[in-house]
Amino acid sequence: MQSVIDLEKALELRRRGALFIDVRSPAEFAEATIPGAINVPIFDNDERAEVGTLYKQTGRKDARKRGIEIVSPKIPQILQRVEDERDPNSPPVVVFCWRGGQRSLAITTFLSLAGIPARQLTGGHKAFRRHVIDYFEQTDFGRVLVVRGLTGVGKTLLLKRLQAEAYPVVDLEGLANHRGSAFGGLGLGEQPGQKKFEASLWARLEACRDAGYLLTEGESRHIGRLVVPPRFHQAMQEQVSLWVAADLDYRVQVILDDYPARDDLSAAFEPPLKALKERLGNEAVADLLALLEKKHWHELTRRLMVDYYDPLYMHTCPQERVEIRVENLEDGVADLKRAVARLLAN
Repeated sequence: MQSVIDLEKALELRRRGALFIDVRSPAEFAEATIPGAINVPIFDNDERAEVGTLYKQTGRKDARKRGIEIVSPKIPQILQRVEDERDPNSPPVVVFCWRGGQRSLAITTFLSLAGIPARQLTGGHKAFRRHVIDYFEQTDFGRVLVVRGLTGVGKTLLLKRLQAEAYPVVDLEGLANHRGSAFGGLGLGEQPGQKKFEASLWARLEACRDAGYLLTEGESRHIGRLVVPPRFHQAMQEQVSLWVAADLDYRVQVILDDYPARDDLSAAFEPPLKALKERLGNEAVADLLALLEKKHWHELTRRLMVDYYDPLYMHTCPQERVEIRVENLEDGVADLKRAVARLLAN
């Protein structure tokens, strides 16, 4: 039986629940991988650097010999890890490295010898990355219904509720680990790299491909330091928007709830506030910083809404729209469902 598999067939196995094993180093895995894969590295970061240096300095033979010395003691643990992770009733595991070279070949061979069905991915992660690039350059994304509204109306909360009920929601901010505003990264940790973001977005779109439509939140091209693929972002501009409106007090509370650890983040709020001087002026920013120092969060949030966010984003209110007014989350969810149903019926 063939021990290699091309990307198209591998992705079909993925849809059937196959375990994907990324045998690259932890650093390579952290940068980007095939979504859902687990990392079972054949070399750690230092070992990979050592073997790579040896390859450049003394050649392939010495590098391979050193690689075998490093890997040999790890083989039982690698096999056990895969055995623990795989479902015995699932398709063969798919093993990949960067280009479908010696690392994935070695582990595929050992797995097969141990009686664990395994396939080596031809072309490795490089082939998958090419697939993602082509996907975002060529795909017709169909109907993308976009939920828009001023800051704090609870767009993300509404969409998360619908996603929990199996609606085809694409949570761009969740995938980007950023709230999409000047203060959007505070308290969330590092964003993924662009490659990892695109791979995660591909995976979510693949999961929703049979729905016939998509639901997402209105975003600019940039979410923090990440970029929404142009063709998908263009698809977000082409359907009638769902516009969510809410009273200012409701919006302020939604924002405050989104930053539960705000007291611990006070110092982190200063740089983005100071960056508003060009738009708001020195005096207004000084007032905002004074509110921050006193931890007057409600007034600070209210002022940011009125003076900064609303003037900045009011232009995103489209002329052609279905409007939903939210007074509480439960009724807002019900109204959004009805609005989606009306749009899909047209």
